[in-house]
Amino acid sequence: MSNATEFGKSENLVDGAARQIGGKTVGALAFGCWRLVGDDVADATNRIETALDNGINLIDNADVYGLDWGGQAFGESETLLGKLLAAAPALRDRMVLASKGSIIPGIPYVASADYLNAAVDASLARLQSEHIDLYQIHRPDMFTHPAETAAALDGLVQAGKIGMVGISNYTQAQEDALRHFMKAPLVSLQSEYSLAELKMLRDGSLDRCMANDTAFLAWSPLAGGRLVSGEGLRPELMQKIDDLAARENTDRASIALAFVLAHPSRPIAIIGSQNAARIEAAPKTLSITLTRQDVYALIEAAEGVSLP
Repeated sequence: MSNATEFGKSENLVDGAARQIGGKTVGALAFGCWRLVGDDVADATNRIETALDNGINLIDNADVYGLDWGGQAFGESETLLGKLLAAAPALRDRMVLASKGSIIPGIPYVASADYLNAAVDASLARLQSEHIDLYQIHRPDMFTHPAETAAALDGLVQAGKIGMVGISNYTQAQEDALRHFMKAPLVSLQSEYSLAELKMLRDGSLDRCMANDTAFLAWSPLAGGRLVSGEGLRPELMQKIDDLAARENTDRASIALAFVLAHPSRPIAIIGSQNAARIEAAPKTLSITLTRQDVYALIEAAEGVSLP
C-alpha cells in the first residue's frame, strides 16, 4: 500500500504535448513577435525557421508590435513577418498565424466595428497573407458595447479574413459579455502568467479556460527576463529555481517555463527570445520534471507565504 505522504513527490506535472486551439494543433511553446523588428528579412527568417523546426508553430504577433524593443513604427513586426513570408511562402503553411488588435497608443483602446474591420485589413496587408488563423482582441475596449465587437468579429470570420477569435487581458465578466453576443466561439485567452505573476491561479482565469475548453496563452512567462536575472524577485524564489535547475541539469529559464506548462489548463508559453540558439534550446523545457511538491514550493517561495 502506498504511503499517503509520498503522493505528489514523483508525478511529473509538466505537459509538453501538443495543444489544440480551435482544432489547430500547436506546440506547448509559441513564438512571440514583440521583439521581431527591423528590416533584416534573412535574420528574421532564420529565427522563424528555427522556431518551426523545433515544434514552435504558433507565431504570435500584434499590430502594435514595433513601437518598442528597437522598433520604430506601429505595425513594424507584422510588416517584417509579411516580408519574410513573401520571400519564403512555404513557411506560411507550417505555422498557425496569430495577431491582435485594439491598442492604439494615445487612445489607448478601440474595439469598434469600424476599427476592427480596418485593423484586420491593415494587418493582412502588412502580413501579406489572405487570412489570419487566430485574431485576438488585444485589450478590452470598455467604451464599445460587446455586441458591436462581437458582430464585427463574427463578420470577419464569415468573410474568411480570420479563422478563429480569441481575447487577451480580459476579465471574466468582460469575457462573459463578449461570449454572450458571439456566434463564433472564443477559442483562446491570452494573459500574463509566470512565477512572478500568479494572479491567474486564483482569479478564475485558468479555471474558466478548463471549463470552456479555451486555450490559455501565457505572455511574459519569464517576467521580462526577471526570472532569469532575479531582478526585483524574492531571493528565496531564485534559490528554489536554482535548486531545481541543478537537479534537472538545466537553467533558470527552463524551470520557469516548465512551471507555466505544469498547470492542468495546459497553457501555451509564449517565448520572446530573438536569439536563434535560445529558440532552438527552448524545447528542452518539455523534458523537465516538476512534481506537485515542486510547483507548490515554487509558489510559496515566490509569495513568501506558506500555503494553508
